[in-house]
Amino acid sequence: MRALLSVWDKTGLVEFARGLEKLGIELIASGGTATELASAGVAHRDVSEVTASPEMLGGRVKTLHPKIHGGILADRSRDEHMADLVANDITPIDLVICNLYPFLTDPSVELIDIGGPTMVRAAAKNHEHVGVLTSPSQYDDVLSELIENGRLSHATRHTLARAAFSHTASYDASIVAWFDRGGVIGPVPEGADAIVPQTLHLTLERADVVRYGENPHQVGARYRLAGASTWWDDVDKHAGTALSYLNLFDADAAWRLVHELSEDAGGAPAVAIIKHANASGAAMGDSFADAFSKALAADPTSAFGGIVAIGGEVNEELAAIIAAGPQADVIIAASFTPEAIATLVARRKATRLLSAPSPEPLSLSVRTFGGMALVQNADELEAAPSTWRCVTKKQPSAEQWRDLKIAWRVCARTTSNAIVIAKDGVAVGVGAGQQSRVVAAGIATEKAGDLAIGAAAASDAFFPFADGLDALTSAGVTVVVQPGGSMRDQEVIDAADAAGIVMLMTGERHFRH
Repeated sequence: MRALLSVWDKTGLVEFARGLEKLGIELIASGGTATELASAGVAHRDVSEVTASPEMLGGRVKTLHPKIHGGILADRSRDEHMADLVANDITPIDLVICNLYPFLTDPSVELIDIGGPTMVRAAAKNHEHVGVLTSPSQYDDVLSELIENGRLSHATRHTLARAAFSHTASYDASIVAWFDRGGVIGPVPEGADAIVPQTLHLTLERADVVRYGENPHQVGARYRLAGASTWWDDVDKHAGTALSYLNLFDADAAWRLVHELSEDAGGAPAVAIIKHANASGAAMGDSFADAFSKALAADPTSAFGGIVAIGGEVNEELAAIIAAGPQADVIIAASFTPEAIATLVARRKATRLLSAPSPEPLSLSVRTFGGMALVQNADELEAAPSTWRCVTKKQPSAEQWRDLKIAWRVCARTTSNAIVIAKDGVAVGVGAGQQSRVVAAGIATEKAGDLAIGAAAASDAFFPFADGLDALTSAGVTVVVQPGGSMRDQEVIDAADAAGIVMLMTGERHFRH
């Protein structure tokens, strides 16, 4: 048997090569791989010796040669192929060990690998006869199988080939994305092309198989961009059953909202309780225990079976308060003390306890339906409060400003049509996912109850008529923020002045579907 080794990532290379050497497999290597093996005293032949051609063009041409690719691509079941090998003095290659230049980490023309993808694809195409390894994580299993059986099974070669094509697909996708950003000398895209390029190449790798999908009869998994990592990859699960599709979806919404609220408030303690991706309660407080108690009090009924997000550490005191409340499916926090974990596990062993790093910013949103996809950039709150326009005779007070900001942030992260009422740093009424804005306002005021008196409210889109505003002012709301932009804006402004309330317009809508 003969193996060709040409890798950028040399993790585990020497140990794997020594294992192959002990099995009597002839090794050939090129470039830095050959240098690495020579330094370790691993016997091998240089590719240039096999091809009788020196490396050229600063290493751009070394493996692109019939002596290499003939040995990889020959179909051993076809007599004419074997005759060609004999006629041209080519020895078959049975294993190709190759991973590609790290284009993702340092994009440049020089890191666009040519010989590597060519070898990988050739070996993967001929997987009936050739095994191709593209990751150091494959070394141990392959070596064990070779030691035990003397060859790789068809199933193993098939699995390796699939991984190889995925590897090259991801690599090519990253190069296309680089060109879409202008590359090294290209024009920087403008307008829509800067966000939604003409083609979008996403190679996703499965990170986890979740407990089930949206419903128990559905199969679900978490994927990430191949070669990349997300904050979810650094989450530690301290207790509880396996995560489901909705656990991940809702926990992500909760964790992002908590960080946004805290950032808006200069790092103050923030807590959010999420149910079906919408807040049942969200609050700022003097402490995380204070913020949790306020968020829970906003809607304790909906909090049952929800996601609790704590923007800091959960200690024993806070754990006891959480444990005394409604059952949570997931509790996600920056960290847990050992005593807090023990307290929460004693309350309910199935609750998932997750400690997580700060989430990275969102970039593109991709939603598939049928054979199509809708793509957009992430919805950021670009209109800063300092740019909001007060359109009523009354002006907001400092206390009203604080509640306006919380109501607006939570409303932007609530399913449309959405109305959110906030008071004293707490989202006390959330009307989510309604076909009518008036109905959403009615739900929000009903949940807020007497806390709507003197409260702030936010609407994710303009009021098409004054009736939605009337539903809020009749409940006692005294300040409202909304995007504006309706043909009847003046009618709504007049209604606000008639009710003696403050109203601001952001000029920015935040629908969420």
